[in-house]
Amino acid sequence: MSLIPPVAKKVPAERTHHGHTFVDDYEWLRDKDNAEVVAYLEAENAYTDEQTAALEPLREKIFQEIKSRTQETDMSVPTRMGKWWYYSRSVEGKSYTVQCRCPIAGEDDWTPPNLTPGVELAGEQILMDGNVEAEGHEFFSLGAFSISEDGTLLAYSVDIVGDERYTLRFKNLETGEMLADEIPDTAPGATWAIDHSHVFYMTVDDSWRPDTVWRHKLGTPQSQDVSVFHEPDERYWVSVGSTRSEKYLMIWVGSKVTSEGWMLESANPEGDFRVIIPRREGVEYGAEHAVIGGEDRFLILHNDVVDGVKAENFVLVEAPVSDPTNMTTLIEHSADVRLEEAEAFAGHLVLSYRREALTRVAVWPLTDDGYGERHEIDFDEELFSIGMGSNPEWAQPTIRLGFTSFITPGQVYDYYVASGELALRKSQPVLGDFDASNYEQRRDWAVADDGTRIPLSIVRRVGAPEGPAPLLLYGYGSYEASIDPSFSVARLSLLDRGVVFVVAHVRGGGEMGRHWYENGKTLTKKNTFTDFVSCAKHLIDTGVTAADRMVADGGSAGGLLMGAVANLAPELFAGILANVPFVDPLTSILDPSLPLTVIEWDEWGDPLHNKDVYDYMRSYSPYENVEAKDYPAILAITSINDTRVLYVEPAKWVAKLRATKTGDAPLLLKTEMSAGHGGVSGRYEKWKEVAFEFAWVLDTVGAN
Repeated sequence: MSLIPPVAKKVPAERTHHGHTFVDDYEWLRDKDNAEVVAYLEAENAYTDEQTAALEPLREKIFQEIKSRTQETDMSVPTRMGKWWYYSRSVEGKSYTVQCRCPIAGEDDWTPPNLTPGVELAGEQILMDGNVEAEGHEFFSLGAFSISEDGTLLAYSVDIVGDERYTLRFKNLETGEMLADEIPDTAPGATWAIDHSHVFYMTVDDSWRPDTVWRHKLGTPQSQDVSVFHEPDERYWVSVGSTRSEKYLMIWVGSKVTSEGWMLESANPEGDFRVIIPRREGVEYGAEHAVIGGEDRFLILHNDVVDGVKAENFVLVEAPVSDPTNMTTLIEHSADVRLEEAEAFAGHLVLSYRREALTRVAVWPLTDDGYGERHEIDFDEELFSIGMGSNPEWAQPTIRLGFTSFITPGQVYDYYVASGELALRKSQPVLGDFDASNYEQRRDWAVADDGTRIPLSIVRRVGAPEGPAPLLLYGYGSYEASIDPSFSVARLSLLDRGVVFVVAHVRGGGEMGRHWYENGKTLTKKNTFTDFVSCAKHLIDTGVTAADRMVADGGSAGGLLMGAVANLAPELFAGILANVPFVDPLTSILDPSLPLTVIEWDEWGDPLHNKDVYDYMRSYSPYENVEAKDYPAILAITSINDTRVLYVEPAKWVAKLRATKTGDAPLLLKTEMSAGHGGVSGRYEKWKEVAFEFAWVLDTVGAN
């Protein structure tokens, strides 16, 4: 017997702000300890299972395609740290990686050992086996994985629920023994002092905000741990780390628009941290230690006002560690180049930046007199992504880089600074008959309602029939996050079936610089949604696809985008795929007690205290703007233990859509009952989840 769609009961609850009352019929779904709520979610899961049962053969086929193209027994390129090469292994049939190391051959050994998946390297030690740690648990996530500077101790943390609260443990790598020290309920991450006996970690407040840094001395009980820094302002997150030189421990405090750094000599871990530059509202900065001309200096990236103009794309300056306010400009502000990071090595700097919507890397040698000539590392592809890999050694002669594109599997290079040689260490293996020349990528531009040109990245199989093709249009557009070109083994299953994959680089992201972000947040947030609609219309108008052949895809804040365009332009899409979607933003951002709310006010605005923000968010909130009209097919996926976007948001959204919308397009909700914001854990379960989504996409666009 066919199941009927679940119908959630209505329990009207009033929410009144700024003279406006909203009646929320489904707020009762927030209580996940309520048996009736769980029963509703399970009924939706059963309905989704039944409605997609016919796709099981296609799901299994896609899963097997992903599996067959993946070299399951594999290893990462070893990275040198101290007297060891560190790397991870994956093993066929195992869901999680194994962390290993082997000794270097000598002090001048900078060439990684040969990679032979499945074959042990001489002197190999297993540091941690994720499969062993995950035994008996439905969910497993590794948080911290930090080796002491002398290579004798490991600090690592695990989450077995999905709520991003980790248990920190310690292992003696010389004996293999676990230490008695164990610290529950930590945030991910751990930083060793250079004395190898003190470690710094973070805890979170009731809203899951990392707010406190603690110092732990090995061999002492947690009750004796010392709080070395606490941030009471709920707009700020706290993090702890060290400079690349490991000379200084660093605490960073940051909101969406303001940052502040604190420093302490690592050799004096029980000393007091001191501020680098006091915070000023709207000013962001980062500092990295460098030795220039024999002096300790800070390289500081900041976006403060320079010569009367806000340096929104950041400038790079240097300053003495003893007086960080005494700045000398190294790279001036540019409207076309967004500076993102400056990393210091003993003999050179590495600059990471963004130009023309693509990432770039340049090497800047240090000389006795200061600075040599900068050199940008170039790759001959229209679309690509390049960035720094793991480079833990201060005096290493190479720079580890990662490179990829939509059609080029990930590549790992070592760049030799002295010679300029670029040595390929590994190219991601893709098994079967994969040939990169069978696929093509290109840039296109749509025009937004206000005339702004929006970049599109278009990927398809060469020789696919011209004319309206099935198409998956992905978007995000928040937090200045950039959706850079990257290769996906799983995506081949779509491309080989004739589906065109497109990324809409809408405002709110960071692809085109800081102004791209500023014009897609707070009271300009609607640009994110209308940009996406403009991109969809452009793809239809240019004949790339048709409305009945296009699915929109986005997750988390990109799920907000999905909910908004579902209301704005449902006629443009055959389907909408929304992962952990932030579709009830106003309810969440009005409640300071919810996880992450207060810090989000810099991103969305503060509707609790500002009527203009309240009215603006109310005008685009997907949940509050559901109407009695035809919507495309919708698949919403969430996780019951998600602490970032609570499961209740898509649950309420689907309940209201089911009660309100017209038409007979399928509406499905799938809730993972033992996972967090990142979904299920383990590579095989993740592949099955991707196969589930792709089968739905293919069926929706008629390409299965």
